[in-house]
Amino acid sequence: MKKIVLLGGGYGGVTAAKKLAKKFKKNDDVEITLIDRNPYHTLLTELHEVAANRTPEDSVKVELKKIFAGLKVNVVLDDINHIDFAAKTLSSRKTKYNYDYLVLGTGCKPTFFGIPGAEENSFTLWSYEDAVRLKRQIRQCFSEAAKETDPAVRKSKLSFVVVGAGFTGVELVGEMAEFRDELCKEFYIDRNDVRLVVADMAPKILPILPDKLIAKSERRLVRMGVEIITSAKITGVDPQAVIMGEERIQANTIVWTAGVEGSDLVGNLDVQQQGRKRVVTNDKLQSVDHENVYVVGDNIFYIPEGEERPVPQMVENAEQSAAVVAHNIHAEINNQPKKSYKPGFHGTMVCIGSRYGVANVGLPNRMFMLSGFMALLGKHFMNMFYLFTIAGFNKVWSYMMHEFFHVNNRRSFVGGHFSKRSPNFWLLPLRVYVGIMWLTEGLEKLWKIIDEPSRIFLIPPSPHAADATSSASQAVEAVNQTVDAQAAASAVTNAKDAVAALPVPKFITSIMNGFMDIFFYQSNGDYTVLAKVFQTGMVLAEITFGILLIVGLFTALSSIATIGMGIMIWCSGMAPYEMLWYLAAGVALIGGSGSVFGLDYYVLPWLKKHWKRIPVVRRWYLYTD
Repeated sequence: MKKIVLLGGGYGGVTAAKKLAKKFKKNDDVEITLIDRNPYHTLLTELHEVAANRTPEDSVKVELKKIFAGLKVNVVLDDINHIDFAAKTLSSRKTKYNYDYLVLGTGCKPTFFGIPGAEENSFTLWSYEDAVRLKRQIRQCFSEAAKETDPAVRKSKLSFVVVGAGFTGVELVGEMAEFRDELCKEFYIDRNDVRLVVADMAPKILPILPDKLIAKSERRLVRMGVEIITSAKITGVDPQAVIMGEERIQANTIVWTAGVEGSDLVGNLDVQQQGRKRVVTNDKLQSVDHENVYVVGDNIFYIPEGEERPVPQMVENAEQSAAVVAHNIHAEINNQPKKSYKPGFHGTMVCIGSRYGVANVGLPNRMFMLSGFMALLGKHFMNMFYLFTIAGFNKVWSYMMHEFFHVNNRRSFVGGHFSKRSPNFWLLPLRVYVGIMWLTEGLEKLWKIIDEPSRIFLIPPSPHAADATSSASQAVEAVNQTVDAQAAASAVTNAKDAVAALPVPKFITSIMNGFMDIFFYQSNGDYTVLAKVFQTGMVLAEITFGILLIVGLFTALSSIATIGMGIMIWCSGMAPYEMLWYLAAGVALIGGSGSVFGLDYYVLPWLKKHWKRIPVVRRWYLYTD
């Protein structure tokens, strides 16, 4: 039995574990174990949204057991404090774990560069707990300031300094600016009384971006009321201020985002390290000291051929390195050739608040600068793509809910246009009425089928039919079954003028004619048996979905089905203009209208509970939380 142990459930560790599980799916001689101190994977790049109250606290957590449901990966919760490379063991206070192959992915922690008081007197943003703690601190400062009578104390409580103007610092201060506006309204505080500062020792913010995007970012921050201080010589931090040489910036809340270094565990390992506790690796991402120890993500110190700097500490590096590590471990076990790590990064994206962002993305040899809507669209797309790779539909759905549909104060890149605000009970009358209309239509047609089973009136007559008059009569009845006998007789001579039908593009008509020629028409123009089956099925569907809408059962599916029926009728060229009303009503009813005085209120929670227990559903994340 070969034992593969992955230490750390970050971006690199999770991705590597999933890829290893896939590669060794049919190999019972390999055991894969992932060890982390938390039962969840943290979306570190989204922590600023929780810290500034844009998204729910649990939005940045993905349960590890959910990620590896149905996969051959053992998830162990433990805190490893020692690694013995000679004995091939990892130790915690509770037990020891043996390994044949070890993947280090413990990530980083904030670094304070030895600045006095920085670690003791500032908040950080590098974990779920950090984000929650900071959010509570910000709210508490506003709450206390609203009751504070001493102007100096009140000013300090309403001053916030973010040290570090890289991605994390800029994204955080942008979100804090929006959170400030909400809190000012809640606690009746003048917006001008709140001071937001982002300071960095570097000469410019977001130094990895092109100057054009840096300028746009600066303008956006200034417009949001954020002070930018660059080339700041930060010499100390005390409980009430950031010290910059002779200047003191008073603030009760100081957030440190100025840099990272390897975790304490990695820093204490007896392996070659460079660049703030990063493990030196070869091109196969093996530690240069131990061939059976691989490194992923932020812990890697490797300079690719032709480059001058080591691979950056970013999510894309974690994902790409994880794929190489999984391949190389699989190759080694199966005596196959390994491959070298040749990363190809596709750029960076930064959001400045919920409604603006900048991005420099593309291919390594051709990058494109984006800002505003397009930059945020790209960022959301990449987030959803990553979430789909680790937790499929389930996590993508929840992400869409908190980013687009369940947003407050229009804090989304699409504003509040998609925000779900209206309660579902307003849709109750519409749901019942639409259901009655479909049911009535179906029952009227059902009696015609019972009265004359061989009569086809839902499918246009074949253009090959010899009797034009008969064809015209059938077309009239198919277009509008409510016209009286006198109008029907008149329409026989001019069927095209009987009732105006919704226009259909020629290419759709051509496709439909070809389809019906194959399935519904015989060579002599008569209808096939399948035409009768189709007509009966359509009528029964109208009755069934009408009843389901009335009682509020499987309302979303029923609404979608009625839309589909309406589109089919339109494609046939037999849809009156009132069909537009049916289609619009069907769209309006998709979103949960059956939860009010409907059976969905009782049935869906029960189904949801049991649906999640089906192995294939959990394996492919085909459920919502």
